[in-house]
Amino acid sequence: MTDTPVHRAYIALGSNLAQPEAQVNQAFDALARLPDSNLAARSSLYRSAPVDYADQPDFINAVARIETRLSPHDLLQSLLGIELEFGRVREFRNAPRTLDLDLLLYDDIHFHEPGLTLPHPRMHERAFVLLPLVEIDPSCVIPGRGPASDWLARCDDQSIIRVA
Repeated sequence: MTDTPVHRAYIALGSNLAQPEAQVNQAFDALARLPDSNLAARSSLYRSAPVDYADQPDFINAVARIETRLSPHDLLQSLLGIELEFGRVREFRNAPRTLDLDLLLYDDIHFHEPGLTLPHPRMHERAFVLLPLVEIDPSCVIPGRGPASDWLARCDDQSIIRVA
């Protein structure tokens, strides 16, 4: 038994290539296999229009909550490794992708370092992150910003549809 504390982290999942629904469901399975971690909750799947670069297919999005003993940096490296396993290629910013995994929140940590900012810097602006996040944790608070549900109410102009 380890004395390393367990941390709560939220991860956004997204895909718009190569059967996106299957990609996201398989990514949940990959998250469940992370070392020293437990997949504690998974949201429904949601379809949303692309943001910033519109000339691409719609995305399938979801959010997972994990309990982990990994540090934020080790968790991020594990997420990047999963993306590579799923064939993620970074051609240009906001390009279509087989899988995108973003570390949204890690406990109540609020910091910025090269390569990692917590909370995720744009999560409060994205309905495709906030709706699945609030689904699995209605009382979630974004450190430095406030309740996620308040931010979701501000994103009512963004189209997001729950996938049956």
